[in-house]
Amino acid sequence: MEKREKHFVLVHGACHGAWCWYKVTTFLRSAGHKVTALDLAAAGANGKRLDELNSISDYHEPLMKFMTSLVTGEKVILVAHSLGGVSVSVAMERFPQKISVAAFVSAFMPGPDFNLSTVYQEQLLPHMGHAFITCEAMN
Repeated sequence: MEKREKHFVLVHGACHGAWCWYKVTTFLRSAGHKVTALDLAAAGANGKRLDELNSISDYHEPLMKFMTSLVTGEKVILVAHSLGGVSVSVAMERFPQKISVAAFVSAFMPGPDFNLSTVYQEQLLPHMGHAFITCEAMN
């Protein structure tokens, strides 16, 4: 039986960057898979500053650009952590033909009855307040 290389796209959570996936990236590559760990906007090594983001769409723009760049017929496995689940959910809606499967690892998984506004109002704001927006709670 032929073993085929899979392409994993790792999407970090709030106040993190692609760096947080270094052990997973090493493991998957050593198993023969292709791995892309992205920095979402204003995170990790991404050059945008937080005050340049006007919406959540700006935040997940790097993932959307990456998904757009995939060649026709290429499918990836999306892996989301924490707030990265919001970005992966959007990618699933926009690019279903380019995704073989998505995994949500302790990640938000918005849907028709659990949208981003609900996530923010019911899950984030009560626990972190407005500090969530600037990642002050992480320092």
